[in-house]
Amino acid sequence: MKRLQRDFYARPTMEVARDLLGRLLVRVYDGQRLSGRIVETEAYLGANDPASHAYRGPTDRNRVMFGPPGYAYVYFIYGMHHCLNIVTESDGVAGAVLIRAIEPVEGVEVMQKLRGGRPIAELTNGPAKLAQALGLDISWNGTDLCTSDDLFLEEGEPVPDESVMTAPRIGLSSGATKDAPWRFVIKGNPFVSHPPWKRKS
Repeated sequence: MKRLQRDFYARPTMEVARDLLGRLLVRVYDGQRLSGRIVETEAYLGANDPASHAYRGPTDRNRVMFGPPGYAYVYFIYGMHHCLNIVTESDGVAGAVLIRAIEPVEGVEVMQKLRGGRPIAELTNGPAKLAQALGLDISWNGTDLCTSDDLFLEEGEPVPDESVMTAPRIGLSSGATKDAPWRFVIKGNPFVSHPPWKRKS
């Protein structure tokens, strides 16, 4: 399957977040392909997004977010979890997409071992879970997804608009963009971490 190239990522963050749905995230682990179909993403911008790590400008931690596009931005959170983001926009403009959930495709048994024997339904339905299932940690920060042999994305199958839902991002308690519909999910997919179709009215 064809790998996604730099021009795919070098676009507005919101467009990339939407278009990542259905793409295949691939990690080569000890020579074996572990992969999953992306089913949930969140867009994070720069100076106009208080929820973004890039909101206050570049730091040693977030510098990858400012480009070039097509790189992995991996961070450590709560002293225990890793999260995988994909850098977007043109070089010098901050933007990244958090991969919130994938649907396992290849290497399920290895993923289960990395997740301590969890059932398939609980392997990758959340950003920290999928990072653990793919064996990703902070050492992968700054990986070029366009040239790496061990972490990259393939075209997969793009998802039609009628199968996509948007919703507010998860875990934001305040800020001007707290309720912005910058989370994208494949409608009805069982691996979505927080299904918006189950929200109480």
